[in-house]
Amino acid sequence: MRAVGLYQHLPIDKPESLIDLDLPEPDPTGRDLLIRVEAVSVNPVDTKVRAPGKPARTTPLVLGWDAAGVVKAVGPATSLFKPGDQVFYAGDISRPGSNSQYQLVDERIVGRRPRSLTAEGAAALPLASITAYEALFERLGIDLEGRSGGRSLLVIAGAGGVGSMAIQLAKIAGLSVFATASRPESTAWVKQLGADHALDHRLSLRPQLEAAGRKNVDYIFNCADTDRYWDVMADVIAPQGKICTIVENAGPLNQQLMKLKSVTHVWELMFTRSKYQTPDMIEQHKLLNRIGDWIDAGTLKGILRETLTPINAENLRKAHAKLESGTMIGKLVVKSW
Repeated sequence: MRAVGLYQHLPIDKPESLIDLDLPEPDPTGRDLLIRVEAVSVNPVDTKVRAPGKPARTTPLVLGWDAAGVVKAVGPATSLFKPGDQVFYAGDISRPGSNSQYQLVDERIVGRRPRSLTAEGAAALPLASITAYEALFERLGIDLEGRSGGRSLLVIAGAGGVGSMAIQLAKIAGLSVFATASRPESTAWVKQLGADHALDHRLSLRPQLEAAGRKNVDYIFNCADTDRYWDVMADVIAPQGKICTIVENAGPLNQQLMKLKSVTHVWELMFTRSKYQTPDMIEQHKLLNRIGDWIDAGTLKGILRETLTPINAENLRKAHAKLESGTMIGKLVVKSW
């Protein structure tokens, strides 16, 4: 089968950073689905795993943790899907990724593809949806049924994939949403998705919050730089507020700033369940099905902004370069082999 992967961890402008491969087609066992991949999306995790600084490999590494496709075969212990089912999923970082014609994925982290979306539209959703949903409703404890309504959420990096989903999910829960953006097009995007206020991250956030009638926010979801925003978050979070971050810190974080306000700080990594085979892995299957239902009902909007064709090393290098440029709005998908 065709695939795209790497042997060397190189800057994305090097042709060998991602190369076309020919690999054996895998066989499903246990609760695995063998999925024929139709479209894939790129995420910061792809660029981080690919980035320089790691030793060369003797076996190829296939990246990709966002895909939509069709079930070709199933393992003997499966019960949720059958061959021919259309699915979407983010996958498992400890297994080969979706940048291949066929991929094995545990059925408990796979969802039914939204009927109203193309394969590329569906491929833009899984990782961002899972991350945002788990961050808001499981880590921060926001009530999905509206009992947190009227409280405020600051989404840092609101125009990215995860931020784009977080804005929409927070509005479903009835929150007042502030989202950071800077360029006219990213500001327009976060407002289109439902943000009540767009804040320019190049400027101090406190004056902008106060101009919008808020001294503090009840929740912060930081989808960008934990170190850079640590002091800012400590300043604008309400006493006894909650903060969720998804980007690992590079240096020590001053916990005293948070202690004085009795702030809760939690981490979100959507790969935790699959990496550790937690007993509640199937919650991601349920979560993706719920996202798909909301998409089909028009409650959520898709976040696909750009599509490249076909899936090959050249186009995935272009996708990685666009992501690393820091100008991404929504999601970029590569489709068709």
